[in-house]
Amino acid sequence: MNAAEDFPEVKYATDEGLLALGGDLSAPRLIAAYRKGIFPWYHAGQPILWWSPDPRCVLFPAQYKPQRSLKKSIKKQRLVFSFDQTFEEVINHCAARQSMGQSMARANSTGTWITDDMKDAYINLHRLGYAHSVETWRDGALVGGLYGVAVGGVFFGESMFSQISDASKAALNFLISHLTAWNFQLIDCQITSPHLLSLGAVEIPRTEFLERLDCALTQAGKPGSWKNIPVAPQ
Repeated sequence: MNAAEDFPEVKYATDEGLLALGGDLSAPRLIAAYRKGIFPWYHAGQPILWWSPDPRCVLFPAQYKPQRSLKKSIKKQRLVFSFDQTFEEVINHCAARQSMGQSMARANSTGTWITDDMKDAYINLHRLGYAHSVETWRDGALVGGLYGVAVGGVFFGESMFSQISDASKAALNFLISHLTAWNFQLIDCQITSPHLLSLGAVEIPRTEFLERLDCALTQAGKPGSWKNIPVAPQ
């Protein structure tokens, strides 16, 4: 039985979105999960928990419109951006800051869900060209960023962090500008939070999400490392 077949159909998820527990965080299983609209979320000491919530929080790159104040902030702070330059540093910052409300996907949780096993799993996905980081820099110092997983024409957002005002929002803005140019159809934000809604995210029924997901997965996307995309201002 392959990794995809190990998951129940998402219609069997609980009202909270919990679908399954157990398994592992191997690359084949994680990619199979994302392709079926499922993601892992658990805390240290728990078994691996797999989720598919209804409704689903998403961002549509083509519909995103950054606030004027963000553009002014980026210019004023002289922020520049890059992809995949310091993935491990970004995920470590996200783990440290997640419990302070800086998570892209799970800002309402308490404690960090980015365990050492989760870090290792996503660092492995990064090495395989699936997981990517966006870095925000000011005067040569890393001041914010985010990471997630790209499969087909979908970017599955995982977590973000900021050390100065607007650094994570600016990283997301940089990401969306590229995803739009690459014809990505969807950013999966997973679980709704006021922060995400303020950035333009919306809730859609899980059935609609899965339909859009299936369509977007037929696209070529942007496989492999994004490291050679140059550092750039916005």
